[in-house]
Amino acid sequence: MNNFTRDLTMNVQDVQEVVHYERKDLMPEGERRVEFHAHTNMSTMDALPEVEKIVATAAKWGHKAVAITDHGNVQSFPHGYKAAKKAGIQLIYGMEANIVEDRVPIVYNEVEMDLSEATYVVFDVETTGLSAIYNDLIQVAASKMYKGNVIAEFDEFINPGYPLSAFTTELTGITDDHVKNAKPLEQVLQEFQEFCKDTVLVAHNATFDVGFMNANYERHGLPKISQPVIDTLEFARNLYPEYKRHGLGPLTKRFGVALDHHHMANYDAEATGRLLFIFIKDVAEKHGVTDLARLNIDLISPDSYKKARIKHATIYVKNQVGLKNIFKLVSLSNTKYFEGVPRIPRTVLDAHREGLILGSACSEGEVFDAVVSQGVDAAVEVAKYYDFIEVMPPAIYAPLIAKEQVKDMEELQTIIKSLIEVGDRLGKPVLATGNVHYIEPEEEIYREIIVRSLGQGAMINRTIGHGEHAQPAPLPKAHFRTTNEMLDEFAFLGEDLARKLVIENTNALADIFEPVEVVKGDLYTPFIDKAEETVAELTYKKAFEIYGNPLPDIVDLRIEKELTSILGNGFAVIYLASQMLVQRSNERGYLVGSRGSVGSSFVATMIGITEVNPLSPHYVCSQCQYSEFITDGSYGSGFDMPDKDCPKCGHKLSKNGQDIPFETFLGFDGDKVPDIDLNFSGEDQPSAHLDVRDIFGEEYAFRAGTVGTVAAKTAYGFVKGYERDYGKFYRDAEVERLAQGAAGVKRTTGQHPGGIVVIPNYMDVYDFTPVQYPADDVTAEWQTTHFNFHDIDENVLKLDVLGHDDPTMIRKLQDLSGIDPNEIPMDDESVMALFSGTEVLGVTPEQIGTPTGMLGIPEFGTNFVRGMVDETHPTTFAELLQLSGLSHGTDVWLGNAQDLIKQGIADLSTVIGCRDDIMVYLMHAGLEPKMAFTIMERVRKGMWLKISEEERNGYIEAMKANKVPEWYIESCGKIKYMFPKAHAAAYVMMALRVAYFKVHHPIYYYCAYFSIRAKAFDIKTMGAGLDAIKRKMQEIAEKRKNNEASNVEIDLYTTLEIVNEMWERGFKFGKLDLYRSQATEFLIDGDTLIPPFVAMDGLGENVAKQLVRAREEGEFLSKTELRKRGGLSSTLVEKMDEMGILGNMPEDNQLSLFDDLF
Repeated sequence: MNNFTRDLTMNVQDVQEVVHYERKDLMPEGERRVEFHAHTNMSTMDALPEVEKIVATAAKWGHKAVAITDHGNVQSFPHGYKAAKKAGIQLIYGMEANIVEDRVPIVYNEVEMDLSEATYVVFDVETTGLSAIYNDLIQVAASKMYKGNVIAEFDEFINPGYPLSAFTTELTGITDDHVKNAKPLEQVLQEFQEFCKDTVLVAHNATFDVGFMNANYERHGLPKISQPVIDTLEFARNLYPEYKRHGLGPLTKRFGVALDHHHMANYDAEATGRLLFIFIKDVAEKHGVTDLARLNIDLISPDSYKKARIKHATIYVKNQVGLKNIFKLVSLSNTKYFEGVPRIPRTVLDAHREGLILGSACSEGEVFDAVVSQGVDAAVEVAKYYDFIEVMPPAIYAPLIAKEQVKDMEELQTIIKSLIEVGDRLGKPVLATGNVHYIEPEEEIYREIIVRSLGQGAMINRTIGHGEHAQPAPLPKAHFRTTNEMLDEFAFLGEDLARKLVIENTNALADIFEPVEVVKGDLYTPFIDKAEETVAELTYKKAFEIYGNPLPDIVDLRIEKELTSILGNGFAVIYLASQMLVQRSNERGYLVGSRGSVGSSFVATMIGITEVNPLSPHYVCSQCQYSEFITDGSYGSGFDMPDKDCPKCGHKLSKNGQDIPFETFLGFDGDKVPDIDLNFSGEDQPSAHLDVRDIFGEEYAFRAGTVGTVAAKTAYGFVKGYERDYGKFYRDAEVERLAQGAAGVKRTTGQHPGGIVVIPNYMDVYDFTPVQYPADDVTAEWQTTHFNFHDIDENVLKLDVLGHDDPTMIRKLQDLSGIDPNEIPMDDESVMALFSGTEVLGVTPEQIGTPTGMLGIPEFGTNFVRGMVDETHPTTFAELLQLSGLSHGTDVWLGNAQDLIKQGIADLSTVIGCRDDIMVYLMHAGLEPKMAFTIMERVRKGMWLKISEEERNGYIEAMKANKVPEWYIESCGKIKYMFPKAHAAAYVMMALRVAYFKVHHPIYYYCAYFSIRAKAFDIKTMGAGLDAIKRKMQEIAEKRKNNEASNVEIDLYTTLEIVNEMWERGFKFGKLDLYRSQATEFLIDGDTLIPPFVAMDGLGENVAKQLVRAREEGEFLSKTELRKRGGLSSTLVEKMDEMGILGNMPEDNQLSLFDDLF
């Protein structure tokens, strides 16, 4: 026992490798089955295996094909498509759908009849189970009613001929004593038919009661029910759609109807009758319906599918037409017809059935239900709708026995034989399918943990038994079965029939499916008229404006190279779309920052997508267009070159150029699909999203969808919950093992924060993906792609319209100061001094607790990067780019560049910082561009040590031949991920603009920072002075040492660091002011900042805005009025009073005669 972990611990002294046992399909080649019903981890919170594992297992077993059938979605299709191509087997694409009836009748056998004049027999039956074939009637009770009055009653028990189960007695209250001396069933049926003559029958959930009666009438040679039947369940659903529950219990409670003994037929029947006459009265008053025949015509809601009973069906893609149709069905079921789960109305399925094959699915399918509840004859009629019939191993159906829906295994085998008979009578193939939810039998526990985590509200976890004996029904043994295992399951049918169902029929059906292309092989961009001409025209226009006409060779050749690639590969529309979005945001007054490598493209710079200039460092004259380029690598950034006057006209030259090769954006051959990521202001992001719709059309623009799976930590919680709920105890190692097995299952869907997928306007979305709402939120403004956007990102245009604080900060600073951010220099000496000390702020390091002025500066203000700044003391823009690259990379700084700098082997300017620097450095060293590019690609992706030794040695020899230092080569081998230089440049430029205001216009900076970036506030401490601020910071610091600080406290500490700096620089915070404070932004009052209302703990943005609106309507005369008009809680008003914000405001508006006397 380890005393520290309090768990058993092993010391391993020797390890002996053993052969891992793997199940194999032992049948000869050509005699192996095809699985037609397998769920992947995309079946929400229900199944475990990734589709790749299902495909790999089928291929390993020598199966020629396998089908996937996730619940209500096809999100595994793209990965399955790639996996099947790799494995060389056929993948049959399917889905287990939720089918519903569009219109569930209120009345059956309807005739014209005045509802108020009819005589009704309201009846209810009690039974030993749900099957009219395998279970028995034990009570029939009815009330004959006319004009709301009971005029006769019928109530008879029936002896089933065997003792009643405890479950039946608990549910119905009927005991063996009730039935032991009852009349024979045939006599009761005859008497009841006579009782019902010339009446309208009424029942709550009539399909069950009528189905039971008809099955028994038929068995005894009596005529089936032919008179009108009203189903009060559907009557209520359509008459009162606003009610969430329409069961007999909830309805009687809502309408005050007595129901003393629910589930005893006589009481249920009378209560149903009382409800019926309420419904008849209400339907006449609300809808003007008084005739029985009009109920189905005038009352059934178009939304009745929302309450209809769900029936499972498996739908398979036969050909390319079918693929598009299943995409449409998935889309409709997840959008227009979504209600709790994706639903497909039968008429909608009928309209999209071309190219699809329908299977009868599991025990939740209507064919199985018909066999069990109504018999083979009825099931034959239902099964005509399907292309084949599914039967599953008895082990899959076994939970029905535990639920007492099926008596025993013998009865279950009879049901399976009945399903086979249905197929035979219709000449439809019957297939043995496995309802796979995991691969190996021992993985059952993982599914158990996942499913039980859903709680008892989930249908699958409905309990069996009552009281202390209640427990969830067992789950079926649903592993992926080999052919031998499947034959064993159906051995009770005889060898020949088992082989037919398991092997012959599954292989024959698999042969009818055609190959389909799930993921397209090409990029399909939208069409914008004259996109190519416009991009070229905008590029040259701006280039001529800056560099003159004719252009310098270096500029002309770069543009020609880029345009050849951009226009030749059909990328112009991507560039132009991005340019239009940036321009619109600029016109609304916001800067847009670029992300990723788009700043590597000079064309992108010229047309306004990015402000990063990737050319070699250079001077250019804004007056006469003189230019001078430095191409020897002596400067890493044009911003670092010394100031210089134009030799032609004497005007001060502008400096620019970050020396970034175009290849890092579109690849060495310029044919890589451009991924243009843009940082819009968070304030302007919604408008930018709508711009995409406006440019391309709403039917072609969708948010990029994501799929959220169970994370490892969440799975750990599920395991611990399972331990608690089911009396288990697992050691820590076992908890970890079970959590790993339960992780990765689909839990929800979502949307990329800024990604928008654009479908070409000469195609439609169903050529690429279904659509849905994020997280099943049908109120969402945007629909998303059903597929994870990464699955189709090489086929359609994805625009990354992201929200970011930096552009919002810049806009706020511009509004406060009137300074154009584009005019802020990138080489301001005072700003650069922030990176080496605090003097420029007028404070000492001791005052603000850090040796530099980095607090609150984007990119450089975190503890980690501040530490890097302290170690490296950057003095140039190029070195700031290095820092940005080092801080965002993986294994680039720690254990790599940091050590080289400490050891004096290299300095900040020479270590590997950004990915592009590798290519530029190696080309300057003398390597061929292609090899320099390839080495960069291998290193930046962490592939240096994964490529073959022969390839790596070739690169090393070339580098050594060109005198690349040994430390540089070793550094390459340690890197796992590298940051693009263009991304770093964009971030650093934004950061220096913010830093400019911190140095030269501090009150504006602090106002913008606290309004936009700060996440937590303590306005009492913030306004109490330096001692209180430092005390609070020390308190939180102590908690952080002991890992006791909350996330809010950690955020507050960050805020207080800036608050402390602000006070030390001579500025301060005022109090909240009821009549001056803004809703969300700080207000400048000389050298003081007045906090907004949202800075007050517990006061949210919506309430803050309401308070400001109320204030504009007039003064608050009392606390009561403040609560009412301002929308404030009593607690908030009390807090305001304690803080002195309310002054002498009275409690209410009442005046006292003595108020002015004292």
